Amino acid sequence: MPQQLTFGGAECAGKRKQTKRERFPAEMERIVPWAELIAVIAPFWPKGERGRPPFPLETMLRIHLMQQWYALSGPAMEEALYEITPMRQFAGLSLLGGVPDETTILAFRHRLQEHGLAKRLFEVVAAHLAGRNLYVKQGTIVDATIIHASGSTKNAGRCRDPEMHQTRKGKQWYFGMKSHVGCDLDTGLVHSLATTAANAADVAVGPECLRGDEPVVFGDAGYIGLGQRLAPGHVPTRYVAERRGRVKAIADATLKDLTIRLERAKASIRAKVEHVFRVIEVQFGYRKVRYRGLAKNTGQLQVLVALTNLYLARRHLLAATG
Repeated sequence: MPQQLTFGGAECAGKRKQTKRERFPAEMERIVPWAELIAVIAPFWPKGERGRPPFPLETMLRIHLMQQWYALSGPAMEEALYEITPMRQFAGLSLLGGVPDETTILAFRHRLQEHGLAKRLFEVVAAHLAGRNLYVKQGTIVDATIIHASGSTKNAGRCRDPEMHQTRKGKQWYFGMKSHVGCDLDTGLVHSLATTAANAADVAVGPECLRGDEPVVFGDAGYIGLGQRLAPGHVPTRYVAERRGRVKAIADATLKDLTIRLERAKASIRAKVEHVFRVIEVQFGYRKVRYRGLAKNTGQLQVLVALTNLYLARRHLLAATG
């Protein structure tokens, strides 16, 4: 649906280097399952029978996805559509036809939240990838990361977000929420997602990040004791990291060396899940929550994780599209 270039614009585009801001949307254009995502939202989209005609659903979806890719707020997204031609073209807009304002962009996000559509978008992307045999189901890697929230009390309620919490990791204190994920052992793609306040124990949320039929589970030391929390009949082989203190306390030098080698081998396998967090935090710039409350931030994270899966699988998907 990208806006068609004029003859002058095409001539100008052919005379210069294509920038990363242009290449990235072009790749996403080919790998995002647009029809499936639009089908999820369409039943809840206004028909335009009363009031001002709404912008096309696909245009608003494309704008919403660009917000996640570039970590833009509503006002910043509106300004970017005016200032950055490739983003406007990706959304299928022209300045002559008007650009959605920040209120319209916000209303789209509220619609997704109101009807629980962010979770369904995540599920649609997961099904799209599963249909291309990108989930092998040989095992799961579970992990969690803390996402910071503002601790400021300079707001109407004079208090921090009551749904966030502080926690200690090592000698450092953090305030925010925690994202728990379950990744496919072979491909590293996320198949399960849960969110909690930052002080929730990883092992307590671990069962929510499992499929329930995997033969093998990998996790760090935060998942010690996971076996006692699994559903009856689900008895996967668990490769959970040992606590560093216990490894250091081993007196026998040979046993200690073998244990260290085993822990390094387990860590090298668990490293795949860190690629997910790297894309979310570095590539998409999501290092700090944007909204108050777990529900709004969970909705954003569900869309972000869906886009992260597509990004990690982009080479395979691009090769499949020719």
